[in-house]
Amino acid sequence: MSTLPAPSIAASAAAAAPAAPAAPAIELVVLDMAGTTVVDDGVVEQAFARVADRVDLGPTVTRDEALQHVRDTMGQSKIEVFRHLTGGDEPLAQRANEQFEMAYGELVDELGVEPIAGAGDLVDALRASGRSVVLTTGFSPATRDRLLDALGWSVDAALSPVDAGRGRPAPDLVLTALLRTGASSVAAVAVVGDTTSDVLSGRAAGAGLVVGVTTGAHTREQLLAAGADVVLDSVRELAGLPQFAGVAVPAAAPVAAPAAVAVPVA
Repeated sequence: MSTLPAPSIAASAAAAAPAAPAAPAIELVVLDMAGTTVVDDGVVEQAFARVADRVDLGPTVTRDEALQHVRDTMGQSKIEVFRHLTGGDEPLAQRANEQFEMAYGELVDELGVEPIAGAGDLVDALRASGRSVVLTTGFSPATRDRLLDALGWSVDAALSPVDAGRGRPAPDLVLTALLRTGASSVAAVAVVGDTTSDVLSGRAAGAGLVVGVTTGAHTREQLLAAGADVVLDSVRELAGLPQFAGVAVPAAAPVAAPAAVAVPVA
């Protein structure tokens, strides 16, 4: 009489192991602004270039080195960037930061503000689905609010480093967004951005989902290396991820449609 082979220890353990718990549903989406939801097209770099023309940043770095540092630290608090460039000279860093805010405002007046295609529809769809949406940025509150007023979007909060304590890549902006909206846990938070600083901030906060987008400063490879769970071609594609099943975003306009017109700022 033949006998069946005894099950292996590994197979028995696998059968006895409880199923992994389902990931918490996403309750809060933290979205970066410039390069992620708002078209940048080098405006931040142009503003820094104007600062370099108006303010002697000292002998710490050359102009080319300063601009490269700006590119490398996209997404971080602008005052922290200037503290580095000025070698820790606080009065000089503050003066340079004030000039940056002024220069960026000038460029907004000259060029207008244009959202990333579909970003406004995504914000509306996420909030209609019951999720909270918070915008975060390395800009000062004055510049941030100027952009938001021009866009005309309704969000649950908009945060700058001064609102949270530290800018990116620290987790403070993400954690402040969680506290402001009452999300149940960091696992229920999705963080979306175009820079490695955005990704590192989301990872440091313990966010359940960290998404990179390639419409801004850094490449797909850089974003993945920083720890992004997934990298999308545009923030609009967020609704296609399984974590956002049921979020309905209107179809994109045909390619032949006229380009979006920049929204002027009064």
